[in-house]
Amino acid sequence: MQKLNNRAESHLSSQVECELENLGKRAWVNQAYCGTPPPVQRSISTVYNPQPLFHSPLDSMGKLSAPNPYPAEDSIRNQYSEKKSSGCCSSILRAIKGLWGTTLTEDTTENRELFVRTTLRELLVYIVFLVDICLLTYGMTSSTTYYYTKVMTDLLVNSPSDSGVTFLSISNMDNFWTYTQGPLLDGLYWTSWYNNQSLETGTHSFIYYENMLLGVPRIRQLKVKNKSCKVHSDFKEEITDCFDVYSDKKEDDSSFGLINGTAWQYHTEKELKGSNHWGMLATYSGGGYYQDLAMTKEESAVLLADLNNNLWLGHGTRAVFIDFSTYNANINLFCVIRLVVEFPATGGAIPSYQIRTVKLIRYITMWDYFIIGCEIVFCVFILYYIVEEILELRIHKFSYFKSIWNILDVVIILLAVIAIVFNVFRTIKVDKLLGKLLQESDIYADFEFLAFWQTQYNNMNAVNLFFAWIKIFKYISFNKTMTQLSSTLARCATDILGFAIMFFIVFFAYAQLGYLLFGTEVESFSTFHKCIFTQFRIILGDFDYDAIEQANRVLGPIYFFTYVFFVFFVLLNMFLAIINDTYSEVKEELASQKDELQLTDIIKQSYAKTFMKLKLKKEKISDVQKALRSGSKELEFKDFRETLKEMGHADHEISAAFSKFDQDGNQILDVEEQETMKRELEEKRDALSAELHNLGLNYGKSGNLAEDKEKTSSISVTQEQFQMLVKQVVELECALATTMAKIDVVMEKLGLQDAGKTNKKETTGKHLTVRNEQERPASGGNVLINLERGLTQDSPSWSSAAHLGNAGSGLYSDIGWPAVTENSTSTRH
Repeated sequence: MQKLNNRAESHLSSQVECELENLGKRAWVNQAYCGTPPPVQRSISTVYNPQPLFHSPLDSMGKLSAPNPYPAEDSIRNQYSEKKSSGCCSSILRAIKGLWGTTLTEDTTENRELFVRTTLRELLVYIVFLVDICLLTYGMTSSTTYYYTKVMTDLLVNSPSDSGVTFLSISNMDNFWTYTQGPLLDGLYWTSWYNNQSLETGTHSFIYYENMLLGVPRIRQLKVKNKSCKVHSDFKEEITDCFDVYSDKKEDDSSFGLINGTAWQYHTEKELKGSNHWGMLATYSGGGYYQDLAMTKEESAVLLADLNNNLWLGHGTRAVFIDFSTYNANINLFCVIRLVVEFPATGGAIPSYQIRTVKLIRYITMWDYFIIGCEIVFCVFILYYIVEEILELRIHKFSYFKSIWNILDVVIILLAVIAIVFNVFRTIKVDKLLGKLLQESDIYADFEFLAFWQTQYNNMNAVNLFFAWIKIFKYISFNKTMTQLSSTLARCATDILGFAIMFFIVFFAYAQLGYLLFGTEVESFSTFHKCIFTQFRIILGDFDYDAIEQANRVLGPIYFFTYVFFVFFVLLNMFLAIINDTYSEVKEELASQKDELQLTDIIKQSYAKTFMKLKLKKEKISDVQKALRSGSKELEFKDFRETLKEMGHADHEISAAFSKFDQDGNQILDVEEQETMKRELEEKRDALSAELHNLGLNYGKSGNLAEDKEKTSSISVTQEQFQMLVKQVVELECALATTMAKIDVVMEKLGLQDAGKTNKKETTGKHLTVRNEQERPASGGNVLINLERGLTQDSPSWSSAAHLGNAGSGLYSDIGWPAVTENSTSTRH
């Protein structure tokens, strides 16, 4: 019986074998072509009953009582199962290792295809992780947060009093009391509709009829001690009090005024469970003197009037805080508001406000429960990447941190772990605080701490998401086009760093000059760090030239024009020139590099493999259909098996295909069973034909596009390609000259020197035109065989060029000219 996929025992001619022997150690012989390898027994999976990779003993528990009509095939199957089960543990270990297989854990230095495939797998897994983290990040915020913040700002910050005082227009203590007793109380307490009809919400206030005021508002102030600064001796008689700017060490903690009550007694930050606040002028502690307002507008007005009448604010007051929180159940958002009025040592007032709209209660709607699933997936991904980084760190040790991408991986994982811990802490803290607030509704609801950390949590997630998007460059850097950015920045980093030193020397010199010239009059130059950002804005074209000129009519224009000339027109353009030149060099080098295996090549290979697998399945169905047509009305298993064995199918697959349709188990397929098999096979064949047709059309289109692209790209030849071709032509000319010199030596030894000289030109012309004419003169074989004999007998010490000539003779022998024997040498004489 003829075997499938057989190879001839030897496909090398005697002339080639002789040539390989003569070349000796200088030749490289590919052993794969020297003989037929032993046939490997491979199982061909069928479309009827594909065999699993691992056989489990539990699969046959329900079949112990049934007789097996195929004992021979069952023994083969058992042997196959035993071999597979012996390597089960090692396969599981390999699968686990492959789950965390990356370009850093696998040896991909010598295998470009493995590198591309591993990178592609990492990219696909990371895209799933990126989608998950995007859902988590955007699930915590929405566009309604902005509108919630806006309406609260318009109500509490921009609403004027009867005298036209708004919060932002507060300029002294008198304006402060006017605001608190007017717009503040009107905005905090909403207990009736616009037609004075009651809201029927009890004592609770619902701002804008939708936002519940949580607890009661709190007013808190911080003071500094008297005599905290020194008065000059010339003014000691006129000025007896001195209150310095605010600092923790100079904070006043003594009782004053009415003494009784929280508004007149100092409380520490620990007692109030407060936190620091970063104001416009200083950073203030969480302690101080505080007064909690009442549940109704009338009672709160009485408390504020009492504070006003007893001079609660005085010389030492440096800051006043108004804190309260609201909750909107429609959108499940908290709005934590803090209004701050700072009273500097210079006098006057500087108002500022802070409104944090956050989502503290997470799980209410179906979308929130979907986010829970995303959070679980996120935790699984973080655990997966932690194990991956540990494996990579174990392999590469401290050299792992030499790559910026590896450091970025660690940063992303650390931020994610912190986010998970805070999420758990936030949930527990909010539940505890809300439970206490529901029990005592007339106390101050301090959500400032949670709102602050929730904001930091959102900021951290934003930074983490930014880094996560940047990390995509790590996985797409195997493509030449994608490496242009990273290669350009890496190559010009040294030049940019050196030039940046010179740039910032000039930049900071102008910043100090602007601060000293305009700091007393222009707000954008009032502090040194404001000068730095102002100069960056000047580079971008955002500046106030009139304010600069008004502050200093002589040095102002000089400062502006010299700064724009040196920094914008000179230094900044030198930055761009460095990057532009480096990019041109990188692009030129990438264009001259040899094309390596790309992602598109992997996709095409997978496409072709799928096409061939479908075609193989279709051929197997055709084989079974032929076996059915060769039988009679009743087809025995023996005849069915012999027919398919001749076609190269395995025994256990033949048994599986036959037993599937042998319903009575008598090892004979009757007419009905054959018709069932034919019908099912025809359906599968039609389905595979349609799939092959569609796949073939797409494959043909992609192939045509690739050919068109190759034809288009072959029209133009670059300078580097032309020089390479010229070099190859020169090498071929040198090899041909060396070969002709060796031919002269051999002809001289054979006594053919005279005839060789007369016919030298003719022989040379024949060698150059032999490929076009597709024929060889009889003397050509004579010369070549004598060349081989001369080399074998004398074995002279040739130069490196002689080696090229020897290889050249082998090249001519592969063309396919007829073999010449030693007797043919007499024909030349």
